[in-house]
Parts: sequence; structure tokens; C-alpha cells
Amino acid sequence: MSADELRAEVLRLYHAEAWPIGTIARTLGVHHDVVSRVLKREGLPPIRAVRPSMIEPFLPFIRETLEQHPRLQAQRLYDMCADRGYPGGPDHFRHLLRSLRPKPVREPFARLSTLPAEEAQVDWGHFGRVSIGRARRQLVAFVMVLSWSRMIFMRFFLGAPMECFLRGHVSAFGFLGGVPRQVLHDNLKSAVLERRGAAVRFHPTILALAAHYRFQPKAAEVRRPTDKGRVERAIRFVRGSFFGGRRWRDLDDLNAQAREWCTGRAARRPHATGDVRTVGEAFEEERALLQSLPPAPFPTESITEASIGKTPYVRFDGNDYSVPIELVHGTVSVSASEERVRILSAGELVCEHARSYDKGALIEDPAHLEALGELKRRARKGRLKDRLARSAPSTVKLFEELARRGVNLGASVTALLRLLDEYGAQRLEAATREALDRETPEPTSIRLILERRRLEAGLEPRLPVQLPDDPRVRDLAVRPASLEQYGILREAADEADEATSEEESDDQS
Repeated sequence: MSADELRAEVLRLYHAEAWPIGTIARTLGVHHDVVSRVLKREGLPPIRAVRPSMIEPFLPFIRETLEQHPRLQAQRLYDMCADRGYPGGPDHFRHLLRSLRPKPVREPFARLSTLPAEEAQVDWGHFGRVSIGRARRQLVAFVMVLSWSRMIFMRFFLGAPMECFLRGHVSAFGFLGGVPRQVLHDNLKSAVLERRGAAVRFHPTILALAAHYRFQPKAAEVRRPTDKGRVERAIRFVRGSFFGGRRWRDLDDLNAQAREWCTGRAARRPHATGDVRTVGEAFEEERALLQSLPPAPFPTESITEASIGKTPYVRFDGNDYSVPIELVHGTVSVSASEERVRILSAGELVCEHARSYDKGALIEDPAHLEALGELKRRARKGRLKDRLARSAPSTVKLFEELARRGVNLGASVTALLRLLDEYGAQRLEAATREALDRETPEPTSIRLILERRRLEAGLEPRLPVQLPDDPRVRDLAVRPASLEQYGILREAADEADEATSEEESDDQS
């Protein structure tokens, strides 16, 4: 039996024969719900079953609960009715609840139309994370779509801070060759600080960007993705047509491929109006109506204040950048672009580095490390001089004399420390005073004085070289060399001298 034949037979048995729903269902071999739906579509009042339903006593409670909580889950509502004595099972309860739950009112939408160069829509698209060294960074795409021509611009960034949001706008306007009159943003914190209904408080930086490029910022309605449907569809198009399965080396390579895709595949797609034009052809018409670009782009560098501790490094974006040692325990300004990190003190540039997107990396300038090493060497020399001054006070005057004569103080400090370890503080002090009295303030003179006094005391001279404790060196047997060869050489030299003398005598005579 076809659907039309079934409908005609149900209506005949119900009106002409006055059969109840259950009898009609059993006779025709269909479910009683099928018979009820046929009668309901004909506008007939619902007919109560012969046996009252188990859910009937709970209908007022169910309707009242659903009016207050229309999205309440069926399982929870079943538990509430079971606690109040409902004897049925959960599956039958869910089946009955479908007809009782209020149907959501579907909102109708009107097709939105804009004039050429009137509006652009902006949003972020998230594409997972990428690994850079030890860092895991978000990969996001800034997407701008012209509402009339549907021309797409996108650029990928490692994160979505305010400076990247600004760079996305600046790059998009440069790519489009002009500026639309309005830019519709989502309600992200980079654009909207606060909203109360239709009253919107935009971020001051976005207002400065709008004033620079002369466009009106707009905010989409909260939880209304249809207000910015063009950019939402564009992001879905990017996921399926561009990003899926794509290979790329680094962010620059990915953005180069994205720019080529925007001017190629995305521009060749048919225009949404259904005419014969492509998106690229419609964009050529719209480009001429865009507002002209300002003479200079909007500055997009991020500027933050940072404190420097006891080490000459400043922390920025999870990495440490070296600074001159004069800035230790101070405060500086860090100005960062996509490629460079500049350090400023009192508004003056003091150094800059290539920016790193790693985590925990040290980015150092060899000049800063050399200056730090020189400072440490000078400090070490100062500490060594203090040790000499405490052990042998006369060395203070000795160093003054050495400085006046232009002698290398570092080498002198090292030599005197060696003498201090060999002879002790008392003997070094006495030898230093004697050298000053003789006007020979030299470490060599002080060593000779110490050796002379050691010999005068009947002590053996100290070995100039201290052998190591290694028994392979200390127990080494050295065989003395024979001196006969030196005697033979000496006799030959004497004979040569005598022969030369005789020849000179003959010449004179």
C-alpha cells in the first residue's frame, strides 16, 4: 500500500467507520503513531488512547520544567520524574519527550549586500602548533576578506598578540593596494575592550590604526557568526583548499605560498553572485574605489619595559638577550619587530639582536661578553692586589712606582703573588722595602734580593721549576752527556785562532 492509499484508508476508517486508532493500526499493520500523524496532519484533535499513558500525570511538571529549562537533557528530566514516581523506562520516556519539548524558533536571515570598497571582515584562524627549538608556538592566520569582491588576504603568525594583529592589517592593506571604509572585527581583546549591548569600547591601539588608515572599526554581534559570515567561510576555504596536506620549510615559505594562493587559486574561483566574473575580476573593479594608502605604514613594533638583574641580560618572549654591562640593575625598553629586538635606554638605542622564537635561548653579542670578561679580569686583579697589600703593605707604593713607569701591572701582580707563595709575607715585605730603597721597583729585583738573602742564610736555592708529583717524572733517570766532544771542538777552535794569528804576523812583516 502506497502512502497516499494508506492515508485515504486511515481517514475512511476513522470518519466513516469510527474505528479507534488502535484498531486502525492493527488492521492496517502499522504503528499507532503512524495513524496519529495522519490524523494530526489533517487538523483533527488528538485522540486519547484507550489506556491512559504512564506519563500523563507528569505532563504538567514536564511542561513547566521545559519552559524554564528548554535545553535540559532527557536523562536528567527522566531522573527527576523517576524520583517523583514515574514507573516507565528511560527509552520510552525519551520517545514521548520528543513531542513535548518546545521546538526552537529558527531565525530567518536576509542576504547581506555591501557596496564596493565599503567593508572588509577580519578574523583569526587557528592551525595547531609548531615546534621551534624547545618552544611550542601557536600557528594562526590573519584573514581579511573584502565583502563585495570576496578577495582574500591571509598571513600566518606564531601567535596572536596585538603587534601581530596590527601587522596583519598593515600587510592586508598593502596587498589590497587600498583601504575599505569599514573593517568588521570579532569581539577579541585586541579589538574590543568592553561591550554593553550596542555600546562598544574599542582598544586605543585599534582606534589609532583606524585614524592612521581612515577606516571605521566595527564589532560583530556577540555569538553571531553570521554577522561575519564572509570571513568565516573564507577561513573554512583556507583550511580545505590551502592548508590541508601542505608542506613548508618555515614561516616565510608558508607566507610566500599563502600570498601566491591568494592571487592564484583563491582569485580564480567564481564570484558569489553567480555571474561570469571571478573574484579576481571583481577585485580589479573594487580596487579602484578603495581609499588610498597613507605615506607611511602604521608602526607595529611592540615596546615593553624590562628590568635587568645582576647579569647583563634582558628577558623577552622567553629568551635572554645580552646588553652592555653598564645597564645591569637598571630598566630598559625592548622594541621588537618580527626580525629584530632592539634595546633602548632613556630613549637611546644601545644594542640590537636578531629575534629568536625559541624558548630559553641565549642571544649574545661578542662585544658584550668581551666587556664582561674584561671587567671580571680587572676585578680579579683588584682582589689580587688587595691580597698583596694585606700581606706586604709596601707593595702599594711599589705598584704606584710601576704605574708611573708604565709597567704592565697585571704581570707584576702575578709575579709578586708567586713570590708571596714561595717566600712568605714577611720576607716579601722586607725585599720590597729594599727594592724601593735601591730605586729598583721591579719583581725581578725583588726575586734577586730574596735569592741573595736565602744564600746568605745558608739555604739551598729554590728550584726554578716545580716538578709534578707524577712518579714517572720524579723517578726518571737522566744520563749525563759526555763532554769530550766539547773539548775536541775547543781544541780545534784554539788551533784555528793560532793559525790566524801567524798569518796576520806574516802580513805585517
